[in-house]
Amino acid sequence: MSLIVQKYGGTSVGNAERIRSVAKRIKKAQDDGHQVVVVVSAMSGVTDDLIKLAREIHPTPDEREMDMLLATGEQTTVALTAMALHALGAKASSLTGAQAGIVTDHVHTKAKISDLRPKRVQELLKQGHIVIVAGFQGVTEDNRITTLGRGGSDLTAIALAAALKADVCQIFTDVDGVYTADPRAVPDARKLPEISYDELLEMAGAGSKVMQARSVEFAKKFNIVFEVRSSMNDNPGTLVKKESKDMENVVIRGVSLDKNQVKFTIERVPDRPGLAAKIFNALAEGNINVDMIVQNASSSGEKTTDVSFTITKDDLAKTRKILDPIAQEIKAGAITHRENAAKLSVVGIGMKSHSGVAANMFDALGQAEVNIQMISTSEIKISVLIDLKDAEKATRAVHERFGLSK
Repeated sequence: MSLIVQKYGGTSVGNAERIRSVAKRIKKAQDDGHQVVVVVSAMSGVTDDLIKLAREIHPTPDEREMDMLLATGEQTTVALTAMALHALGAKASSLTGAQAGIVTDHVHTKAKISDLRPKRVQELLKQGHIVIVAGFQGVTEDNRITTLGRGGSDLTAIALAAALKADVCQIFTDVDGVYTADPRAVPDARKLPEISYDELLEMAGAGSKVMQARSVEFAKKFNIVFEVRSSMNDNPGTLVKKESKDMENVVIRGVSLDKNQVKFTIERVPDRPGLAAKIFNALAEGNINVDMIVQNASSSGEKTTDVSFTITKDDLAKTRKILDPIAQEIKAGAITHRENAAKLSVVGIGMKSHSGVAANMFDALGQAEVNIQMISTSEIKISVLIDLKDAEKATRAVHERFGLSK
């Protein structure tokens, strides 16, 4: 008897009708002779509503209490999914992340899994139950509820698949798989039959919302092959696995767009060794993930430099709170930020052995009259920061330039 781990995102369980539809799919997998573990997200919109409610109570709510609040979204869904399975005559049990044995570090709202002890899950499987686990959440060694960051249910599913040595891991979402670009921004985007861990990791980090980046990193570490597919139909999805030689023949696998970017600039930072480290160490201690970084000579002619970097909008208030005292301490100038920014990236392992990708990308953006503010690169990715108003036009231009359309 094989073991399947399935994950269903918020839109897949967005209302009672969809939960019943998901329950039928789960029950069929068990009827086909499989043991089934299911991870579910909060119903679509619930997490955002809880965040909005919290900020109505307090503009900067305590992160420990935010985790207590946000964990309730998934707990609602697991109970409803279990009820839907009971209505179909199946034996099913719902578990919180803590009950499923997901142990994390102490970083609230962005916790990392430190251990997985799925004893209760294994016991229920032996008793013939379908086990439904609340995604996105875990518990510290001293029993504090934590959450795993946006998209954390993906990480829950991949981690359980690794711990349980599952035969199959399926990530069900509202699209048919991984596309060359977001089909909502690029209507002629093409579904990919397969993609490497590294490519999907870069695309997820660059703003693709198909998978949480940390979950892909976890899958790569433990070599968990998984499929991204739709919960709305039975079409084959996209297989995510270790790269093969055939994959290198494709120069660009896809284009990602992240509209959730904020560009910070600290003006007139004294040009002395160690000050950049002081700034970014403070941000790291605050668990702020910094993406692009650019340091420029100041236009004022002083022995100072302007430091610019990007973060996600979720960390805006926290970043400002960290930077203000640091800027005063090092006697820097003004701190400014721009929220109307987007990050556009092209990704492909074929870039390792093909030249001219950057030139092609920049030419496409120039032809589309899109100005580039910042640039960053890796071995298989090139990213640029652009104005938010140009985001979708730029995505279509780059997607077309690299011949990624259907």
